[in-house]
Amino acid sequence: MSATREVPSLHAIRACFEGAIPAMMATCSQDGTPNVAYISQVWYVDERHVALSFQFFNKTRQNILANPHGTVLVMDPVSAAFHRLDLRYLRTEDEGPRFEAMKAQLAGIASHSGMSGVFRLLGADIYAVEAIETLEGRRLPAPPPRHGLLAGVRCCAERLAACTATDELLQATLAVLNDPLDIRHAMVLMHDGATGRLYTVASCGYAASGVGSEIPIGHGVIGVAARERTPVRISHMTNAASYSHAVRSSMRDDEPDLVLETEIPFPGLREPHSQLAVPILASGRLVGALFVESPLDMRFGFEDEDALVAIAGHLGAALELLRTGDEGGIAAEPSNRTAPPSGAPIAVRHYLANHSIFIGDGYLIKGVAGAILGKLLREHTQQGRSEFSNRELRLDPGLRLPDLSDNLEARLVLLQRRLQENSPHIRIEKTGRGRFLLRVDRPVALTEIA
Repeated sequence: MSATREVPSLHAIRACFEGAIPAMMATCSQDGTPNVAYISQVWYVDERHVALSFQFFNKTRQNILANPHGTVLVMDPVSAAFHRLDLRYLRTEDEGPRFEAMKAQLAGIASHSGMSGVFRLLGADIYAVEAIETLEGRRLPAPPPRHGLLAGVRCCAERLAACTATDELLQATLAVLNDPLDIRHAMVLMHDGATGRLYTVASCGYAASGVGSEIPIGHGVIGVAARERTPVRISHMTNAASYSHAVRSSMRDDEPDLVLETEIPFPGLREPHSQLAVPILASGRLVGALFVESPLDMRFGFEDEDALVAIAGHLGAALELLRTGDEGGIAAEPSNRTAPPSGAPIAVRHYLANHSIFIGDGYLIKGVAGAILGKLLREHTQQGRSEFSNRELRLDPGLRLPDLSDNLEARLVLLQRRLQENSPHIRIEKTGRGRFLLRVDRPVALTEIA
């Protein structure tokens, strides 16, 4: 194949770096002996640099360390056009966002090819791209141009700007992902800085919402994206046990009898073929993560990633604005009584050690949200209260709430949705900025256990 005079930009051939077709790399030893080998990953870094996966100390690695120049042949998976890149080795990264994102993608490739025990990323080799050549040859017809991503981002920005509550923001985000972006399986998770975990507050496309389920920071696609504050995208079949569904941390040390009872199943596809997780940031602070997945291979490309990063940015900024204004209501007085409910009592157990709440025999919630519900039910049963405010929750030392950067409104949304799904006789209704109402249709028999 001879080279044409066409000199494409690295950005213009980003489809070649999606991992659908392995690249080939040619290197030479110091004495001029050539070597050609397949490369698992060629990763777009920026307009002048790529990263190649370093997995084995093989002949390619030996040659590059001795002679830092090489050539990589990549192919566009859509047009079948070949491009040749002249590279110069700069350095190896074995930690950080780029390394972790490549590591996660490589795990997906390994699982897809049945080589999970063989593929292991040792480093991300960074190369300067000194020349790009497009090679002559037969090409497939170009597909019709893709439309809608930018319009979807605009739609999301407009809808989020009109929201006045955290729950509205979450629902608007999922609605935009569903239409116009045609993403059917998605979830939003919030960061709990006190525990170093992410908890699900909203989802769509799953048989069970999974609201309240948790993922440790650093675990799987979602946890890695949150820890490294970088998008993580996998385009092939992945190992669901290690990269899709979180392994729940147990309560074995403190509450061995409650380990199984406090399990909230994590939502997710049984066999995901494409996944993309994007961190949600606000003022440089980790707020949460936005996660999408699909049963189709290669569903999310780099343009989808760019779109979700923009959407996550809008969501993070909107959440931050609402968080700083969520205490507009004054502290409620304990004298606002309502007519006592009637009917058979609802048995509620509140375990003070970890604030686990059980309604009847069913587990509801734990942690900060459990502590909040415990306070609300205690004051309702003892004082007949029904109206509360975010501000008084913040001022109550007994709750031991996280610092002011924590999104209290998101905790209340989580609690509200868990009650909707598991206890129709107990509800939380927002009544204004920073104010909400506890509605109880039947008497509550509250038992608090140390």
